[in-house]
Amino acid sequence: MDIRVGIGYDVHKLAENRKLFLCGVEFDFPLGLLGHSDADVALHAIIDAILGAVNAGDIGQWFPDNDPAYKDADSRKLLQRVMNSPALQNWELVNLDLIIVTQAPKILPMVPAMKNSLSQLLNCTTDRISIKGKTTEKLGFTGRGEGIETQAVVLMQKKS
Repeated sequence: MDIRVGIGYDVHKLAENRKLFLCGVEFDFPLGLLGHSDADVALHAIIDAILGAVNAGDIGQWFPDNDPAYKDADSRKLLQRVMNSPALQNWELVNLDLIIVTQAPKILPMVPAMKNSLSQLLNCTTDRISIKGKTTEKLGFTGRGEGIETQAVVLMQKKS
């Protein structure tokens, strides 16, 4: 059995006049994340974890932030492109463990919607997806409400 672990990390600054997307789900929140694409910090960490597990580079190599083609890009489409790529054709996700670090908004009420979104994007059942919201007890940039940080770990298995 060929199994591999990948780790992904991302952070984006909170900003006015932007929508907030996490795991492809829009949050009702007065601030959004600043970035070249839609800045879905959770999907970006997941993409990096998947690419790392199969040794296929990183999100910056696949979707450079200086390429106008990815300006305001929907991160769900970026993840779909990765999942449908030749690099992933012989791999399947065993499980995903995702941590979203933010003082606000609260993550727990949105976990079911985020799991449903991810299960469709990753072609797996929701029982293979764990999402945890954490605060930093008002410490650091996330505690001051300046940004959101995410960490993702995936286990990928080669299809038999």
